[in-house]
Amino acid sequence: MQRVERGCLPCTNCLVTVPQDRYFAVEKFGRFSHMLKPGLATAGLDCCGLCIGFRSITSRTEQNLVTVQTKTKDNVFVHVKVAVQQAVMPEYTELAMYKLDNVHVQIESYVADVVRSYIPQMTLDEAFEKKDDISDAVQKKLAQEMANFGFSITKALVTEVTPNSEVVASMNEINKQKRLRDASQMAAEAEKIKVVKAAEAAADAAQLQGEGIARQRRAIIDGLRDSITHGSGETLSTEKISELLLITQYFETLRDVAASNRSSTVFLPSGPHSLGMSLVSFEGGISWEHHAVCKQTSLDTLQA
Repeated sequence: MQRVERGCLPCTNCLVTVPQDRYFAVEKFGRFSHMLKPGLATAGLDCCGLCIGFRSITSRTEQNLVTVQTKTKDNVFVHVKVAVQQAVMPEYTELAMYKLDNVHVQIESYVADVVRSYIPQMTLDEAFEKKDDISDAVQKKLAQEMANFGFSITKALVTEVTPNSEVVASMNEINKQKRLRDASQMAAEAEKIKVVKAAEAAADAAQLQGEGIARQRRAIIDGLRDSITHGSGETLSTEKISELLLITQYFETLRDVAASNRSSTVFLPSGPHSLGMSLVSFEGGISWEHHAVCKQTSLDTLQA
């Protein structure tokens, strides 16, 4: 902002000290005469400050903060804060001093005009994403218009776009729910992978267990066949081998039931020639019931 200055001697404006960061204009009887350089300068003859006067304006780059309220394309009211940095052009100091009454108000008017012509064409999300486009538009408009008044625009920055507090809260809630949904989907996918992997592991385990049982049964059959036919040169038929296998499984089951003293299991025999043997296991002991048919059949099978 410009201001009126006084000389460095009392009751006269013949001499004046010009600071480095200000432009001094000499006025003779109210009319602009010339500019002074920084340092101690002589303005001419003056009597009681009536003939010569001084007017100054800063040479520093100043910043104006302008806040504009407007509405977006999706009907959301926002406050847009724009920081405008301007400076006086040295060759147009006279224009900067005498043509504009209030530089800040003029800049605010141009900024509001540009922002209110751009933001209504954008949605709220686009307003956040395209702040640089708004800044460029403001700077271009100000540089063109303020050059007519002796000011150069260094930069125009959109520093903040602030919607209504309720809109901010709703946007945060939308993002929160979206992230919760994504987290739920990821948790469900992880659980699905665990279930699938567990099922695959169970299938592989069952397959390996079946292969092991098959190999065990094959080894038992080979052992029984070799032990029975050893040295005799005889061969066993498939039917006899099946009977031997069933009897072996039968006695293995009896052994497993007898190993537990707290079992309450009823075991009904099933074997070659309808073996007539039953076993009733109860808590504290085992009761056996043998039938002559079972004994005879077992002996016949073993002898065969």
